[in-house]
Amino acid sequence: MGKTALIVIDMINTYDHKDADLLLPSVREVVPVVTGLLRRAREHDVPVVYVNDNFGEWRSHHGELLEHALAGPHADLVEPLRPDEGSLFVLKARHSIFFETPLAYLLQQQGIQQVVLCGQVTEQCVLYSALDAHIRHLDVIVPRDAVAHIHEDLAQAALRMMERNMGARVCASDDLWT
Repeated sequence: MGKTALIVIDMINTYDHKDADLLLPSVREVVPVVTGLLRRAREHDVPVVYVNDNFGEWRSHHGELLEHALAGPHADLVEPLRPDEGSLFVLKARHSIFFETPLAYLLQQQGIQQVVLCGQVTEQCVLYSALDAHIRHLDVIVPRDAVAHIHEDLAQAALRMMERNMGARVCASDDLWT
């Protein structure tokens, strides 16, 4: 097994978008789980990479996105997940963490062969990112309790697809870095 990275998807967020009301209850459940994953990954020197939507703000960099999210009404969901000085950050414009981003190059340069995907949204960005990781011959792990969803039924189907079609390991977050 190769070197592993924890990828945090779209958790620096203002939740000022369509479907936010449906997403927020699930996000509230996963924030403590993702916080625990971040802590354990850092304790085990696992690289942490935040890959976040730029929300159409083409002049934004990760610091601006973080400041904007922390100034919003859902800062309590962002603050515990704040990147530290050792975290890496990649901006994305579309669903997949790989689509027209430097992430594949960054992972290759870091010697990463396995990614742990957490964040949101299970049935969208997490699913598409898992597929893109799979076609890049990366091993994929998805802790089912560390991914937030809009529609629970679609999220469950997405997790089954990742496991069956992409060979992803779908597990509990407690199974990682214990």
